[in-house]
Amino acid sequence: MELKGLILSGGKGTRLRPLTYTRAKQLVPIANKPILFYGLEALAEAGIREIGIIVGETRSEVIEAVGDGSRWNVRVTYIDQPEPLGLAHALFTAKDFLKDSSFVMYLGDNLLKNGIASLIDDFRRSQPNSQILLASVPNPEHFGVAELDHNRVIRLEEKPSKPRSNWALVGVYMFDPHIFEAEAVLKPSWRGELEITDAIQFLIDRGFRVEAHKVDGWWKDTGKLEDMLEANRLILETLAQRIDGDVDQKSRIDGRVVIERGARIINSTIRGPAVIGENSTIENGYVGPFTSIQDECVIRDSEIQHSIVLRGSKILDLRRRVEDSLIGVNVRITRNDRPPQAYRLLVGDNSDIEIY
Repeated sequence: MELKGLILSGGKGTRLRPLTYTRAKQLVPIANKPILFYGLEALAEAGIREIGIIVGETRSEVIEAVGDGSRWNVRVTYIDQPEPLGLAHALFTAKDFLKDSSFVMYLGDNLLKNGIASLIDDFRRSQPNSQILLASVPNPEHFGVAELDHNRVIRLEEKPSKPRSNWALVGVYMFDPHIFEAEAVLKPSWRGELEITDAIQFLIDRGFRVEAHKVDGWWKDTGKLEDMLEANRLILETLAQRIDGDVDQKSRIDGRVVIERGARIINSTIRGPAVIGENSTIENGYVGPFTSIQDECVIRDSEIQHSIVLRGSKILDLRRRVEDSLIGVNVRITRNDRPPQAYRLLVGDNSDIEIY
């Protein structure tokens, strides 16, 4: 069975603002690789060669990063979704690309430890009308939830107040062309969106076969800061030590640390798992576990751990350690020793600020 792939990369990333006012959330790096690239790798490793990517406001940025897909040995088609009106709306938007093919739909801000090859093998072997990936979660009320009869899905609910199970829908779905029959009858939910759970329930209600595949290994939806940092931690733990940059004799490297070419470590300690990007400088500093520093960054006379720092940023002369942080592109963080007479702030929408 030949399958196509569909990756959704058109969301606004409201839970990661203000960073995502200026950048696609799917391009925020995890272990110095954009989240979206993990999905492309997973589809390519499963043998899928035709991939459509749903894009929205950040279309040009996604196209610049992904290109034609040749680096993954796939062919990429970009599909515009004018407004983010739900996962099912995105799927229907891709109908001309998908045509009469069965396909896998992958949410571009999701990460799965073991990829999706086994899911696709199951789908090809069993050939249900739909197959959904499920994970057991402690807080199912925050997810789409599946009720099962053995391995068959009999009911779905979106963020139920009283979940019937703890099986949450992971952001990977497989369909045959029958899913497009739902387009004629689906109505927007209370959120004003066409819900993918309602589209799958349409299949169930009409007697189509919807099967479950339970996730093997960890899964992360990286839509929130704490989940992104946790995903960064999980990926970093899989790295093997590699030092291609320069480390002076006064510096100490502990554990699984990757130092890319052109990076300089001067009189500093790097404690892994951590990755230091190309042409970055760590001087008189400390980079602690679970930290990703992208290219062209400078950490000087400062300490940081359990954080993600994007390209070209500088952290200089801080008295206190930076922790649990996501720092954007070309950010400069420095210490000012002058006694504060007043606070002067330039703050993005929906930000939280604590001042001591």
